[in-house]
Amino acid sequence: MQKDWNLMDTIQSNKHSLQDEKDLDALIKHICDAKIVMLGEASHGTHEYYAGRALISRRLIEEKGFNFITVEGDWPPCYQINRFIKNYVGRQKDIQEVLQVFDRWPTWMWANWEIAAFSWWLHQYNLKHVPLNRIGFYGLDVYSLWESLQAIVNYLEKEDPEAASVAKQAIRCFEPYWEKDDGQQYAWATYLVPKTCENQVIELLQTIQAKMLHDDTDIEARLSTEQNAWVAVNAERYYRAMIKPGPDSWNIRDYHMMETLNRLLQFHGKEAKAIVWEHNTHIGDARFTDMQDDGMINIGQLAREQYGDQAVKLVGLGSYQGTVMAGRSWGAKQEIMQVPTAREGSWEKLLHDISPDNFYLLMDEIRDSFGSGTVYDHRAIGVVYHPEREHYGNYVPSQIANRYDAFVYYDETQALHPIKHEKKLTKMPETYPWNF
Repeated sequence: MQKDWNLMDTIQSNKHSLQDEKDLDALIKHICDAKIVMLGEASHGTHEYYAGRALISRRLIEEKGFNFITVEGDWPPCYQINRFIKNYVGRQKDIQEVLQVFDRWPTWMWANWEIAAFSWWLHQYNLKHVPLNRIGFYGLDVYSLWESLQAIVNYLEKEDPEAASVAKQAIRCFEPYWEKDDGQQYAWATYLVPKTCENQVIELLQTIQAKMLHDDTDIEARLSTEQNAWVAVNAERYYRAMIKPGPDSWNIRDYHMMETLNRLLQFHGKEAKAIVWEHNTHIGDARFTDMQDDGMINIGQLAREQYGDQAVKLVGLGSYQGTVMAGRSWGAKQEIMQVPTAREGSWEKLLHDISPDNFYLLMDEIRDSFGSGTVYDHRAIGVVYHPEREHYGNYVPSQIANRYDAFVYYDETQALHPIKHEKKLTKMPETYPWNF
């Protein structure tokens, strides 16, 4: 792809330097009137993405009245963070202990020092506010079938033994596949012999909804129990779909995340404002990528369609080079890997050529300089990563100016800092307190 000198000049003239927190002023002003702000990342293992999202989120919470944060994580362990930061009765006292509940690979994605530091800030912030005004932290993802079923049983055994029996029936249906292969064995079994557990999890959800459970000591108890039932319903569908070709499993997952976000907005009231942390592939509008050609949707697209472009602001994050935490296969040992310089023709290479500094762009200020339908390859690193294949894959063709409302660019980034599997769990890394 030939360089677009007009676009490069426009970006050079309109880029916002990003050296410290006050430099975020223009970005905060641009996105603060939205009901939903989604903050992306080009990988699940980069320090600057977590630190940058934390700083943006802090300002949205402190200055603009945002009520809660949702992340690309499982509901049960993220709900434990929620209980910690809201100071619920019976919560764990140490954030390091809380983060030990993240035992599904990749553990580093949420059990890391960046999340520990941000969670502690949220805890301290919430202590200054009455319970109804405290900031929440929730997981949107669909993977926690087994954990969600067990959480339902544990709660119902104390609150409603009759309803608990329905939950135990659902568990018995899944028992032959319990905690094996993240649901893949269940999926293959039902594919070969079409006898599923779908009816059991639907009955469980209906039972919980009919009971209208409530716990005066924890105003979110019913919300959490019902959400775990929704996870069971949609996870069962997801695992059956994942072994078949096509976009169904991806779409089930993102529809589930959007439905969860809607339930949380409803729970927090008419004026609620949400922050979402997910990978760029989820928050960057899929209609402006080649994902659309494969029949895939994502939560960024769904939010825009449901709430309108003005109520939803999508902020991508990316970098040119550095290091990242990832694994070479699913379940493999975590490694700090080198991220090569971005390839020619990519969005990240274009930004590096403009300036080897950190900065951000507001698309309203530069959109007119993009040619109609201009597409750039846009880096996307997963939890499984092979740097040696970087120049052949790991890029999503994107109409950047339409996919995002803003883009935060770091010229060089470093791997985040896992809490688990480190020799000294009580020692903060030297980069604390997570500056840019």
